[in-house]
Amino acid sequence: MKKIKKIKRGISLKIKPLKNQACTHKTSNNPLSLSVPTYRKCTATPNSSIYPKSSTNQQPGDREREKRKTPQFILTTQTQAHKTYFGATAPPPLSPVAAVAMTISSIPLTASSIAIGGNARRNSTLICAPVMGDSVDKMLAQTRLAREQGADLVEIRLDYLKGFGGDDGDLETLIRQSALPTLVTFRPAWEGGQYSGDENTRLSTLRRAVELGASYVDVELKAADQFFKSIDGKKPEKVKVIVSSHNYETTPSSEELGNLVARIQATGADIVKIATTALDITDSARILQILAHSQVPVIGIAMGEKGLMTRVLSAKFGGFLTFGVIEAGAVSAPGQPTVKDLLELYNFRYIGPDTKVHGVIGNPIGHSKSPHLYNPAFKSIGFNGIYLPLLVDSVAKFLSTFSSPDFVGYSYTIPHKVAGLECCDEVDPVAQAIGAISCMIKKPSDGKLIGYNVDYLGAIAAIEEGLRGMNGASPASGSPLAGKLFVVMGAGGAGKALAFGGKEKGARVVVANRTFEKAKDLASRVGGQALPLEALSDFHPDDGMILVNATSVGMKPLTDRTPIPKAALKRYSLVFDAIYTPKLTRLLTEAQESGCATVYGTEMFINQAFVQFEKFTGLPGENRLSFLS
Repeated sequence: MKKIKKIKRGISLKIKPLKNQACTHKTSNNPLSLSVPTYRKCTATPNSSIYPKSSTNQQPGDREREKRKTPQFILTTQTQAHKTYFGATAPPPLSPVAAVAMTISSIPLTASSIAIGGNARRNSTLICAPVMGDSVDKMLAQTRLAREQGADLVEIRLDYLKGFGGDDGDLETLIRQSALPTLVTFRPAWEGGQYSGDENTRLSTLRRAVELGASYVDVELKAADQFFKSIDGKKPEKVKVIVSSHNYETTPSSEELGNLVARIQATGADIVKIATTALDITDSARILQILAHSQVPVIGIAMGEKGLMTRVLSAKFGGFLTFGVIEAGAVSAPGQPTVKDLLELYNFRYIGPDTKVHGVIGNPIGHSKSPHLYNPAFKSIGFNGIYLPLLVDSVAKFLSTFSSPDFVGYSYTIPHKVAGLECCDEVDPVAQAIGAISCMIKKPSDGKLIGYNVDYLGAIAAIEEGLRGMNGASPASGSPLAGKLFVVMGAGGAGKALAFGGKEKGARVVVANRTFEKAKDLASRVGGQALPLEALSDFHPDDGMILVNATSVGMKPLTDRTPIPKAALKRYSLVFDAIYTPKLTRLLTEAQESGCATVYGTEMFINQAFVQFEKFTGLPGENRLSFLS
């Protein structure tokens, strides 16, 4: 057994291989797999760029040109896929030089903006902010706000303008007075937009946008042939036409997407846009494949919460642009992040081809604060990594699909901590004893997945600190949990970690759960007592008990719920809630009103994050994360 570095507080871990694992995540011929052979050779070292380094006098777009001109990183079969788009013959692609030139033609990027190293921009993917005001003045104000927030261009959504019927004066004002380069879109209702008027008027307006010098014009695939016939080749070189296809129901197969790219390119499009709907997070893989494989400029997006990674990782896989909204909730398509989140939360400008992907796996996941913790910390030390919220239905399917060495580490939250353990190649004894993991690391040497459970470290340390604060005891006096009745609500991954931690500290453990059989199983493993959850209303063998909530009851958005009646709380001296969104749950509020000491879930969250940060980066986490606590 290989001895692993101490993880915290003197705990030494020996990793044991798992047998009969229920999850397969190795590189395979799965067409959805983002394994290394799909993209490039795995000869690059984990911390080095996979593409040749650029010279110091690099110009905008040089890196993109180098990437596309580097055959040693492209497999023969992949090159063939470029030529045929998975079997559908495509016309000759736009040269990479021209593709990048169109980006630079209207966007004021300098050589230093694209150069690699330090805090410089590491990709040429643009951020486009949709403006959807119902008046020209509101739209112009939004373009100024988009510029202030850091967007590269704005999408003028003419279909949102009240009473707009193709008025030439309004259109010219929007294009000429916009604070940023413009992408003009006049989306019809039949493609998910707001416009339901005359089609000839709509296409005439888009043609006029070309004449007025909009940087980009978006034309739907269904209308592309008619549009291109109407302009009859009379298009200024600096104006680029995006031909788009939107699927609001599903994400087609890889072959179908490849054929769709070929159809769009065949219309004469300068830029291909495909927007699909992610019904499962693994649908995102097929969109990212299109971005990585394509030799023409592509905007590829999987809409919805499960497609968020396509919007952020477009910078890693070579997307032409991504969309970010000016104000949260004011979206033009499902799942759009804000410009602020792209730039400040996900460090979008610093994502490169070799950026390592981390994330928190859970369902639901929108409440998670983990990206707000790890991404700023990664940036503060110059660590080339990104941390995403991952809304996962099947852990096994996710790991099998995203099997590339660039997907390197995950935190696990409700309800996937047990499923995560089943997908590990190796697991530390603590996680094995608990029966759940909270952290998974992919070994760079062989791709094996190693599982850890650090939840109990964070939770127990926070509870002990709370008890010592009550009685003034010092750490040298031993654990204040020793001999205490320690009541754990919940028998899932978090409940198992807390029950195990309580046992390790000498507490008498009681497990209460809605499903009594699960409570009995966990209680037997820690030598404790099992109860149905409803039995806690009348459970009071001792005064001064410790109560911990490891269920999701009270988590945002159902914040008005609590797992135990308020009247029962007076028998406890301290109450801990593992939920941290909201920080002050109804359970903790009622515990305080009942005279109990309380410990917030954020304390556990921060404590365990120290350990995970070290696992992700190889650097101590305490000094890097404490400023966020």
